[in-house]
This record gives sequence, structure tokens and C-alpha cells, in this order.
Amino acid sequence: MKMFTLNLIRISGTMLGLGMPALVQAQTPAVNAASTPSRAQQLMGDINPKLAELTDEVLLGDVWERPGLAKRDRSLVTVAALIALNRSEQLPFHLSLAVKNGVTQAGLSEMITHLAFYAGWPAAASALTRFASLNDQ
Repeated sequence: MKMFTLNLIRISGTMLGLGMPALVQAQTPAVNAASTPSRAQQLMGDINPKLAELTDEVLLGDVWERPGLAKRDRSLVTVAALIALNRSEQLPFHLSLAVKNGVTQAGLSEMITHLAFYAGWPAAASALTRFASLNDQ
């Protein structure tokens, strides 16, 4: 039953787009060897320690580290889901992460154009605004 619950949490988090903006500079566990709090712990640990723990241990410690899908592809899927679900608040972090994970800016631009026809023009336009700010950095 415990494994079923953990899988349900993992699937729910992925489907709900719980990417959390700027939570983690790199996918690291909750606390490293020097006991430095993770970005998730810093941003939400006082408000919601369980969500910070799940972010570190399940989302970043397991889901993003699974060998069945490259991080580049995980980034593409995540950005596409965030655009389709109109979760633009989450996009700056995940767009930057996608570039770090090997997705080109030209590829991201093309994905936004493609998604305009599947996720809707307003969703793509909102994503384009966030994408433009990435290019300004």
C-alpha cells in the first residue's frame, strides 16, 4: 500500500505541474552533506515542510532522476505541460532548466509555436512572454 501511495503522489505531482519556480538550482536532495537547506526548504520549508520534503525527495530526488527519460526530454515534457495547463508562473524556472538540460532556445521557440495549435493561442502567447524574459537575461 505504501508503494501505491508513493506512486500516486508522484503521478499527481507530475500531472498537476508542481514544478515550483526557482525551487532548486540543481536537482539535489533536501539536505546535502554540509546540512545546507535545499532551495525548496528555503522557499517553503517554514510554510509547508511536507511539500518541501516531497519536492526534494520525490519530485527531484526520484522523478527527475529516473533513468527512463533523459533530463532534456523531461524538461521538454514539463515545459509543454506547463504551457498547456497555462501555469506561466512556473515557466521561468523550467525554461532556464530546459536550456541547462540541453534544449536550445530555438527549440523552445518552436515548441511554443507548435503548442499554440494544441494548447491554444493565449497559452502560447503567455509562454512567449516568459520566454522573452529568459532571452533578456
